[in-house]
Parts: sequence; C-alpha cells; structure tokens
Amino acid sequence: MTVTLDIQQPQPFDLVGSKILIAGNAAAFEGTLSIRVSEGHDEYASFTQVGAFGLRQFQGFIDIPDTNSFELNRLFLTLADDTGNENGPSVVIPILFGPRILSGYRGWQPYTVKPGDTLTQIAQQHYGTSIYQPIFEANQHILSNPNVIFPGQVLRIPRNDI
Repeated sequence: MTVTLDIQQPQPFDLVGSKILIAGNAAAFEGTLSIRVSEGHDEYASFTQVGAFGLRQFQGFIDIPDTNSFELNRLFLTLADDTGNENGPSVVIPILFGPRILSGYRGWQPYTVKPGDTLTQIAQQHYGTSIYQPIFEANQHILSNPNVIFPGQVLRIPRNDI
C-alpha cells in the first residue's frame, strides 16, 4: 500500500492557538499518524487515527499546555506514519504560535492595508497602543520590514478579546 499524507489544515505559516487543529486525507500503517510540535527548545507529541486500508479524511488535534517552554513563535508541526518503521513518510509544516505572539491569544482578524497606513497606526486602532510587534510577528511570512507595508495587503491582527 502506498502511504499518502495530504494535510489541508494547518497550512504553512497559519497562526494557531494552544489547541492545534489538524485535518486532511491520509492512510497509515495500523491507521495511526503521529503528531509532533517543536521549535528546537521544547516538543510535544500526540497521535490521531487515519485510514488503515485506504485514503480517508481525518481530523485531529494536539493541545499545547500553557506551561510550554517554547522560546520561538515559529513552530514545526510534523505528521508522520512512523508506526511501521521510523523512516515512514512524513510532512513538516511551519506554523506560527499565537500565544507566543500575543498574551492571551484567542484568534485573529483580517485587516486590509489602506493607503497611508503604518503598523503603528494599525496597532493603535486595534490595541489602543502603538506597539505593533504582535502584528508584525503574526505576518512574518509576508512582512520582512515593519516599515514596509502596501495597500491591499491582508494582515492578520492577533486578538485576545474574541
């Protein structure tokens, strides 16, 4: 049997919370797919059930405790069929960990940049403060400089009040 891992959620650089939801289509030896989340300083592991004899839709999750020791906000989610052997197929997805970006992270809202906007102004509008770092970090996959944003860009605004 050819093992297939088609992960649809999360997508690369998705902004996730403490409960990381995972979904896709997969088949694995004995129907078990291992889940690991790490960033080089800390790691958490779990598993989910998938198709054993053929490709099947699945949903799973991994809970990251508040007591984690992550030092970075960019994590790597690894999904692997390693129940048959340690060299089974795997997928690694970079994700952004909202609770490291904004204390009390609960989700995010999209914001479309308008002419004349700055990250400082956007932060003031959404947070009541000029501290733009959470917005910059939540969009590190599309922003390389906090002083360079363009009208029409859709930014993720991390929230702790939704």
